[in-house]
Amino acid sequence: MANKISKAALPVLFGFFVMGFCDVVGIATSYVKEDFGWSETLAGFVPSMVFIWFFILSVPVAVWMNRIGRKNMVHISNIITVVGMLLPVVNYTVVTCLLAFALLGIGNTIIQVALNPLLTNVVSGDTLTSSLTLGQVIKSICSFCGPLIAAFAATKLGNWQYIFPIFAAITVIAEVWLRLTDIPREAPSESTVSLGSTLALLKDRNVLLLFLGIFFVVGIDCGTNIIAPKLLMERCGMTVAAAGIGSTIYFICKTAGNFIGTFLLLKCKDSTYFKINIFLTVAVLAALVFARSEVSVLVLIAGIGLFCSCIFSLIFSAAISSNKGAENGISGLMIMGVCGAAVIPPLMGILADAVGNQNGSIIVLGICAAYLVFCAFYTGKIKKS
Repeated sequence: MANKISKAALPVLFGFFVMGFCDVVGIATSYVKEDFGWSETLAGFVPSMVFIWFFILSVPVAVWMNRIGRKNMVHISNIITVVGMLLPVVNYTVVTCLLAFALLGIGNTIIQVALNPLLTNVVSGDTLTSSLTLGQVIKSICSFCGPLIAAFAATKLGNWQYIFPIFAAITVIAEVWLRLTDIPREAPSESTVSLGSTLALLKDRNVLLLFLGIFFVVGIDCGTNIIAPKLLMERCGMTVAAAGIGSTIYFICKTAGNFIGTFLLLKCKDSTYFKINIFLTVAVLAALVFARSEVSVLVLIAGIGLFCSCIFSLIFSAAISSNKGAENGISGLMIMGVCGAAVIPPLMGILADAVGNQNGSIIVLGICAAYLVFCAFYTGKIKKS
């Protein structure tokens, strides 16, 4: 595939690494909680600072992108991300820390809306699917490298906060590379997407149920990323730096699950694959309540990453196929569903404080999985239009 991808595609693909920065919020939540002595409830709002922007900005960004172009939107995203990552370097306080995560979320929302379509500007149709898959792999590499970079900064550089200037430097490289690359501007879109027209799609029962499916599966994704190091610290006595291996294992298995699913879905119905994987996820979450050893916790966290890896794509595909002619609006609405990562972690923190341990968080994840069981049976009944 490498010989088919143009040089202009390389900086765009590198942008997927920057897209993966938002997943560092998992291990960062544990560090911030320790730095400021927060409760689980307060710490649970850290991911909200990142992911709430997917709900607020995804559709407005899509509208704005139609006016100024995809590449310019990525430039704006990179600048916002760099500013956010430099704030804690200047002054590390509660305010600057939360503002940094908010700017990271804003930048990440913009790049997720703009980067995928930008790839179509430089990649031919016959290699687009494989190129998009490669981009997701690059994003996943960043996701499981994030905890390792944080641990390196904490143990070798003396403070985990050095991850901020490291991420800023990587973003600057991505921005300079993209600016120096000539990418043709896409033709202006004839169709328009507005907030009102997008929200009106929720009147369609199929779209509403699948939107909630995205909401809950992203909640499981972000929630597992956050709870993995916390379980290792609570049940195995690991330090924050060492416990980051939980998030790393999760994202490695999530990446592996995407690869495996790519091949298995060629031979298996989407709805069948969805049912098998969500039932396995429920079983793993039930077992996680009783896991106490380091090995058992890591194996079960790996299982969630493996079994939940393709569910987002399965729901997204079902949504896009359910209403021909409204693909743009549905796509924007599904991306808005990523705000589940802003809602579920605070609920996990509240219940963890109420119960007194991380089993409270697992209960919240179990409720999310229960809805996805229903969703798995429902998607098989949706007729493609």
